[in-house]
Amino acid sequence: MLSKKTRYALKALMLLAENEKESDKPMLISDLSEKGQIPQKFLEAILLELRKTGVLHSKKGKGGGYTLGKASKDIYFGQVIRQLEGPIALLPCVSHMAYRRCDDCDETRCSLRVLFKEVRDTTARILDSTTLAKVIDVQDILKNKENIEPMYFI
Repeated sequence: MLSKKTRYALKALMLLAENEKESDKPMLISDLSEKGQIPQKFLEAILLELRKTGVLHSKKGKGGGYTLGKASKDIYFGQVIRQLEGPIALLPCVSHMAYRRCDDCDETRCSLRVLFKEVRDTTARILDSTTLAKVIDVQDILKNKENIEPMYFI
């Protein structure tokens, strides 16, 4: 399960990507907080962390705010989630980045390890191939779908 921190980070990234489609101006933290319904102090800490990893840029002063640090087509969900949450694996014995042998099992005979390795591989494959741009495109389709009037035929 994703933490609130990560959910808020993903929401903020989506708002910034939408903003870049509409405007070339950076977004203020207060605007991000309001639009995303994210507590401002919590958002400040999240944005600072994303800025440190290069996912975001910030500009101080008049006309300042936050922008994406790279194109939305180059920001992958797997990368962001790992930066904020750590490994995607649900068990330490199937993690690539933070492998640790489980204390209570024999890895060569553990069927849970086989299952959770498959879960990790599938989850990682999806998250590592899904970009912010792709999710914004899906969001646009869903928004447009809401605006379509149903057609009834008799």
